[in-house]
Amino acid sequence: MHRRSALQWFGSITAGTVLQPSATLKALGNSYDNSKFQIDQLNGASGSEEDFWLQIRQAYSVSASIINLNNGGVSPQPRVVQEAVEFYNRLSNEAPSYYMWRIIDQGREPLRDKMARIAGCQADELAFNRNSSEALETIIFGLRLKAGDEVVLTKQDYPNMINAWKQREHRDGIVLKWVNFNFPIQDDDEIVSAFAKEFNSKTKIVHITHMINWNGQLLPSKKIADKAHAMGIEVLVDGAHSFAHIPYSIPDLGADYFGTSLHKWLSAPFGSGLLYVNKSKISKLYPLFAGGDPESSDIRKYENLGTRSFAIEQAINHAIDFYEMIGPERKYNRLYELQHYWTEKVKDHPNVQINHPINKRYSGAIGNVVIKNKKPEDLASFLFEPYKIHSVAINWENIHGVRITPNVYTTKHELDKLVKGILEFADSK
Repeated sequence: MHRRSALQWFGSITAGTVLQPSATLKALGNSYDNSKFQIDQLNGASGSEEDFWLQIRQAYSVSASIINLNNGGVSPQPRVVQEAVEFYNRLSNEAPSYYMWRIIDQGREPLRDKMARIAGCQADELAFNRNSSEALETIIFGLRLKAGDEVVLTKQDYPNMINAWKQREHRDGIVLKWVNFNFPIQDDDEIVSAFAKEFNSKTKIVHITHMINWNGQLLPSKKIADKAHAMGIEVLVDGAHSFAHIPYSIPDLGADYFGTSLHKWLSAPFGSGLLYVNKSKISKLYPLFAGGDPESSDIRKYENLGTRSFAIEQAINHAIDFYEMIGPERKYNRLYELQHYWTEKVKDHPNVQINHPINKRYSGAIGNVVIKNKKPEDLASFLFEPYKIHSVAINWENIHGVRITPNVYTTKHELDKLVKGILEFADSK
């Protein structure tokens, strides 16, 4: 929970220990135990659920001057993750080529095993990179598509992915088939049928954004994937906003390929991402950064990034520990509770329009709200000026509003200020 917990462990690593890679990595791997004990104690202690979340808040270096409700862009890291990055970085700088390549790099395989535990897949189906865009573009540019092959995607997908597909269209002559939704939608059949209507014998892959980043709409990935697989169509899932947010195992989504950013809902260091490729597909998918054998069946061929920050990579361990301490279901329930809390207080105002699903089956932390006949930018500015609430205005393909994204450290008192601001703006002339 507290900074000193990690520092006590880090400070206990002697020069003699550092020269023994296995001992060093074991000590660093255990650096979270003191913090874990404190939260385990809190879990078993008497008191309200709110007491628990107030303690979680203390694990973050939360700003005292603004209320951050744009965690959908990128999430902050708990203090222990920040300090792990600093420690690994300082260690690397003592003798970079020695500590980076001979010491810290040895932690990647234990990290891969650890990540596989929360991802619910085999370790040799996971590769580490820097973000969702890199993971998904590895897939998009690595697929063996030719002129005339069709790809199904939506107008509401993330811009980087849309641009990547458009580049393949321009370069290789593939055909993009677009689905255009008017979210929110709380009906699986409506969503699935819209995708399936575009499937035909020329369709090679479907791109599914599991959670739409603009408004938090959750798509029934597995049902879409089942329709696709029945026609021999491969499935790519963009899990940037659902991973470590919604409890699931990657294979449960029906994904052949999957990418996510760990610096979003896992609260891992900035610039950390994850690529999943079903084991049977690895040899056929080219890496984005070339290695010795582009047709290797080893997932590690996707990690030929050259020199990168091993400090960021190894600190992912501590983000996983923090996530597991809270628990996937408990975290999801809290995130939805926070979204539901403010939504219920504003949704019945005649000038307020809610752009995200209300039903928990289709939703999580991310919400989107707009005041009728007013611009999203004006609401976002109003929330910041008097209330110092940081949010973001969204204007993208049938979705126009202000995205509101709390996180586990957000308090209901802060959301009461949000509610006051929204209602005040809704009443203004």
